[in-house]
Amino acid sequence: MSLGQLHYTSAPPGPDGSGFRFTALTPGLPQSVLREAEQLIGYEPPRNAPSRPSTTELAAFPRAFSYSELSDGSRLLARTVYTGADYSGRWGNFHAHAVHLAPGQQLPDGALPVSAWESPGWTAATPEGGAPPALAALPPSTLLDPAGLIAFAASRAPWLAAVFTDLQRQAEDETAPQVVLVERDSADVARWVALASAALPREAAHRLTFTTYTRRPHLAGQRIIGVLPDDAHGLAGSGRRYRVHDCAVPPAPDGPAPGPDGSQPAPWAVAAARIWSAGAFELFQHAHRLPGEPFTAGPASALALCAGIDLPSPHRTAAALWACEHPAELDEQELDGLVQTLAAPRQEAVPAAETAALAELFARAGGGLRPETAAPLAARLLTAAVRSAEPVRPPELGALTDVVARQLAAELGPELRAGIADAAGGFARPLRLLRVAGLLAVDCSDLVTPLAHRLASALVADPSAYGGELHETLTDRPGLHTALLRELDAAALAGPAAVTVLLERAPVELASREALPYLRMCGRRARGPAGGGGGDRSGELRAVLDAARVSVFAHPPLLRVAFRLVWGSDTPTPEEARYVLAETGADVHRAAETWPFLVTAALNGRPGDPHADELAHELLAAFPKELRPHDRAALLLLEFARDLRAGGAPPGWVSRVLGLRSTAQPVNPAVLEHVFGRLTRRLLTDPGAGRELDEMIRSGDADLCAAYERAAQQDGVRSRLLRDPRYFADRFVDWNAHPQAGGAWGNVRGALLDGVLRPAARALTTEELATVEAALAKRGARHAEDFRAWNRPGALSRLGLRFGGRDGRPGKGSPRRRGSGSGERRRDGGA
Repeated sequence: MSLGQLHYTSAPPGPDGSGFRFTALTPGLPQSVLREAEQLIGYEPPRNAPSRPSTTELAAFPRAFSYSELSDGSRLLARTVYTGADYSGRWGNFHAHAVHLAPGQQLPDGALPVSAWESPGWTAATPEGGAPPALAALPPSTLLDPAGLIAFAASRAPWLAAVFTDLQRQAEDETAPQVVLVERDSADVARWVALASAALPREAAHRLTFTTYTRRPHLAGQRIIGVLPDDAHGLAGSGRRYRVHDCAVPPAPDGPAPGPDGSQPAPWAVAAARIWSAGAFELFQHAHRLPGEPFTAGPASALALCAGIDLPSPHRTAAALWACEHPAELDEQELDGLVQTLAAPRQEAVPAAETAALAELFARAGGGLRPETAAPLAARLLTAAVRSAEPVRPPELGALTDVVARQLAAELGPELRAGIADAAGGFARPLRLLRVAGLLAVDCSDLVTPLAHRLASALVADPSAYGGELHETLTDRPGLHTALLRELDAAALAGPAAVTVLLERAPVELASREALPYLRMCGRRARGPAGGGGGDRSGELRAVLDAARVSVFAHPPLLRVAFRLVWGSDTPTPEEARYVLAETGADVHRAAETWPFLVTAALNGRPGDPHADELAHELLAAFPKELRPHDRAALLLLEFARDLRAGGAPPGWVSRVLGLRSTAQPVNPAVLEHVFGRLTRRLLTDPGAGRELDEMIRSGDADLCAAYERAAQQDGVRSRLLRDPRYFADRFVDWNAHPQAGGAWGNVRGALLDGVLRPAARALTTEELATVEAALAKRGARHAEDFRAWNRPGALSRLGLRFGGRDGRPGKGSPRRRGSGSGERRRDGGA
């Protein structure tokens, strides 16, 4: 380690000239350093200084002690003092003694630059003997003693936090404003630098440049600039470049503003100011060794609180959180002191953030505390858990002594009960209070059921409300869990779908010794096999009922809930409804009031489904007294369709169907399509249905006639016309009947003759047509003659008057048919 020396003063003429010049230099110092140093080590006396001071007055002149950074990254530590008259007797001389630190170099043993204030190594005159050797060290000053610095910090307490805040900004941002300290004594500026150097992180303290005195602060490039009161006036209003702290005037009665611009001090700066004010500067060295980002308030605040130094709530919060993250950094005694300080009673309200941090600290480190230390903090946290609007994590009961627990129970019992019963603010706070009541053995059993009711309603409305805190409370409070399951079971009876959604989205534990049949059924739907039984809804209904663990015969409402769970807003198919009816019997459906579901299933069945009319027959037998006349008539229609299908319907089909339809109005279109379909198929296939067909024609019912037309146009009818001559003959007789009927039959008749029967006749061979004529002849000679006339080429227009058109008017002829060879099927319908 070598510190090159520089001496600068006004000297008599010599080889280097006369006047102010370097009078002694350690060899090897670069000229660039000398040129830059010459601008930094000058001195101007104070404005009001005597022009010819006495020896006593001369000693009172300010000393310019500076630490500056040069353009090449090296540093210059200098002391400049006013010496009065020079060699020629002219007043205004000064002497500067400086040492040069190469880039990256520090004072020996890592000493801070401010430690060289008034060091015995400084001289006020150029040494004899030519070039001075490089110094190995600068002995530290004896004037910056701890006691003096503590007293100075106490005198500057109103400005400490603001100054430290500005220094923090400088350390974090090179473009931050310079700090101007207005003091009447330059030694006080050096003391300021000593306070800052101790508080700042070590690296930042070594980078801190300063000057204790200058007449021209606008030209000073250091971070801290010391000025006398007379030299500070021109700096007002230049806040972007300077932060001026005038310590030469007393602070206002309520204290100075937090900063020159009214800004609030930084948390780290407040902690550092409190530490200096308490005289505990040794904590800074400990804080510098602790983990954490520079200028975070946690480490310094934790050490200050361990030492019993009071700090604002944000610092208490930061200290607690830091201790949570670094529990091993504090020994048992320090942690004990921190907790004692944090748990001490306070007059002002404790913010929620601080309370939450204390709860976290207690949860992590409370087990290692002495009981007499842990109990007060546990009591404070429990009190906060009851009285705070924000959630507070309560400590375990073991942290309290029996005496403290009894005292808290007596004090907080009424508040606990009132808070649990309060339904206005949701259920989060009542749940927390219920856990605290359990810790303190405060009896709130009568409040559990109402709370469970509110809780169930909230969860059914919003399953996302189920969270970790609720889960922990239900685990800790089995009584609440049981009451909640009872309430959810009741909710499942009223609205099983909503409870099923809740159980799908929230992990509510369903284990219980109680029956809870409706809730268990919802649980089966929510958490059972994916796909709900693979599409087998009847099987799924059985599985859901089995999940209830209660017989549906003993509790018929189970069946209604099961229906809603399995089918929801859908309707069972007739086949599913028949299965359920056969499985459970009519009495259960009657008691459960589920029989309307079965009626709906029958009336909504697909046309042509045989299960629909079989179900109707079974429902008419099972619920003779329950059915409304309207539904009964509709079921009778389906039952009659069953009889038609089975061939057991007595004569009078058409009148029976039309009569039931009139009673059942309005009839489900699917039911009418089903019944009309069965009836018209019988009219088209039963050889003895002639009278029934006549009844249909005479009824003039447009819907039934249209259904008959649709049935006649089916592929099965067309196919049979081609292969069965007798069937062809029967249809010709049927469709040729009542030529003057008009109305609905008139619209249908012509379409059947021309659109169904004529294409079939064209497709028949001559032999097949002869067979048809023979079959018609057996029915009567007139029928055979009518057929020959109808089928004769060119006879269409003549026969139109006889047979009638689609709308009852004379029918239109068809294109003239051309003959074909014997033995081939005629494609033009010729005889």
